[in-house]
Amino acid sequence: MMGYASLAQTDTGLHMRQRSRAFVIADQSDSNNRIVFINADIAMGDTGVRRSIVGNLSALYPGVYDNTNIAFVGTHQHSGVGGYLEDLLPQITALGYVPEAADAIVKGTVLAVQRATDSLAPGSLTLGNTTILNANANRSPSAYLANPAEERARYQYDQDKDMTLLRFNDASGNARGFLSFFAVHGTSIYENNTLVSSDNKGMAAFLYESDVEPDSMPGNNTFVAGFTQSNVGDTSPNTLGAFCESPGQPWDGQSCSFNQSTCGGTTEDCHGRGPGFTADSYGFESNRIIGTYQYQGAKTLMGQSLAAVTGPVKAVHTYMNMSFREFTLANGTNVTTCPPGMGYSFAAGTTDGPGAFDFIQGENSTNVNNPLWELVKGFVTPLPPPEQVACQYPKPVLLDTGYAHLPYEWSPNTVDIQMLRVGQFVMLIMPGELTTMAGRRLREAVRAALISKGIVGDDAYVVIAGPANTYAHYVTTREEYGVQRYEGASTIFGQFTLESYIDKYSELVTYLSPTVTSSPPSDPAPPEQTSKAISLRTGVVFDAPTIFKSFGDVLGDVKTDSAYHAGDSVSAQFVGANPRNNLRLEQTFLTVDKQSGSTWTPVKSDSHPSTLYQWVRTDTILGTSTVNITWTIEEGTPAGSYRLTYYGDAKSIGGKITPFVGHSSTFTVS
Repeated sequence: MMGYASLAQTDTGLHMRQRSRAFVIADQSDSNNRIVFINADIAMGDTGVRRSIVGNLSALYPGVYDNTNIAFVGTHQHSGVGGYLEDLLPQITALGYVPEAADAIVKGTVLAVQRATDSLAPGSLTLGNTTILNANANRSPSAYLANPAEERARYQYDQDKDMTLLRFNDASGNARGFLSFFAVHGTSIYENNTLVSSDNKGMAAFLYESDVEPDSMPGNNTFVAGFTQSNVGDTSPNTLGAFCESPGQPWDGQSCSFNQSTCGGTTEDCHGRGPGFTADSYGFESNRIIGTYQYQGAKTLMGQSLAAVTGPVKAVHTYMNMSFREFTLANGTNVTTCPPGMGYSFAAGTTDGPGAFDFIQGENSTNVNNPLWELVKGFVTPLPPPEQVACQYPKPVLLDTGYAHLPYEWSPNTVDIQMLRVGQFVMLIMPGELTTMAGRRLREAVRAALISKGIVGDDAYVVIAGPANTYAHYVTTREEYGVQRYEGASTIFGQFTLESYIDKYSELVTYLSPTVTSSPPSDPAPPEQTSKAISLRTGVVFDAPTIFKSFGDVLGDVKTDSAYHAGDSVSAQFVGANPRNNLRLEQTFLTVDKQSGSTWTPVKSDSHPSTLYQWVRTDTILGTSTVNITWTIEEGTPAGSYRLTYYGDAKSIGGKITPFVGHSSTFTVS
């Protein structure tokens, strides 16, 4: 799975499917002036996947969509599939590249853009914002406090509480959807979970879309609710705080240390807790709560009269090589960024997902009490040369990924710089995770440049969307970088990373003017690496049913002698097969069916948060599997007769894949 970088976190089923939601905005005076905003339920955008998406869309719509006007933004959930990113470092914990995962993301995203394009029609946009409390917290408050006191005094909170919403209206003023921006990490569901999910952004989208169209299955709705990530770097949905989960230790149940988030001097037992925390929780209830807060914020804005968005549609895109990029600060000082490098505190993880060994956050020296790491790190990546050590200071470099080129690039050296303009509304498409204060500084600088250069008036509104297009890890302020918590250690291009982005984005605002028809200068695009990618995962060899059974047969049935009620969980176990045989894109692995006379009608799918699909390989040699399907009955479920249905696909020894269906017995909901 992608996000927590844990080899033990391997997919075993589904909680909620990952989806892409596409938004196309065209200038009515010239519909070729358009942008595509893709809000994908993945951890982050990726260069290789985006390259495939752009290639497909450019071929389908020549002269309409290209590298400039397509933004590929991840919601940054940590419960989804891994192995789709092009660089080696994020592939390692997914056992390399996973072509079927990358292909599914590309296929689904292209289909979403096709549907958005086919439904393009005259309409209008409106814009507003609201405050959402209790939905995020700062997970590195000690680093935030390193920022100047006078700057912090300008803000009430140490994370952004505003949700910005762009409403899409048809020609009659009826809402067709919206795109919202709010900063909160997709870590509501914890690292102990192994079911694919879309975390709190996907939950918010499900809640809103099913509220508008309650009779539509997820994915078949016509109203599209986009919940986009923003300057997410130091935010957390674990709003109760971080606590020591150290049974038998005197610090068990106490808050983790403030500066380094440790328990008894180590990080492993320090865990953030969401608002629905229980000792045996996977975070699903916290996920529902944080998703609900965002759903309610969007609903508040959609019920208000919002400001009209007017003006031209324009996009600008360029590539920027961050390795030793030289530029000048506002005070006239010449500085450089660095080749990528991960600091020691990167290995410590965060309170959302702590690391291991003896690494701790806030470690700005190499005095880690594990001499083995000092010995082996040179074998993992090259030891940093003196110029890299000096450039990355005060970060001590643990993994010098910018100098690691075998078997291919470990981290990106070149990033996408992209801005999308719709009238007075400008979206900064960011190739990384900005912390709260870093995002504030970038937004303010770009807004000031837009106004001072006469591109947009005083009503200019700027938002950040990311991590998008390329994943280049974190962006902190210089003050936060000096503290070297996880976010600073993961700011891979050095202490002037934020200033480099401010310099480039501010420089490019001129190209958002409709009178400027030229393209900005660009560094070379990053090299293609997908063709070099390594995969250590074995394919599905074959499936076999349990002895004396057939695929889809029921092994453990539902209760039939008494009724179920709201809040009860209904489960059935089936003779199963490996779900990798067929990902059932645009389909489902399960349904909950309601009986009406002799007809069964599906009312739930594997995209509903009330259902769980769990697959277990019971014997690798014999190729046997079981599948457990669970439905937790929601309040308001109509009384009647129901069944659980399992859709599977089995692979024979000869390689033929055959679909099959299994049904539970009929049960009653009272």
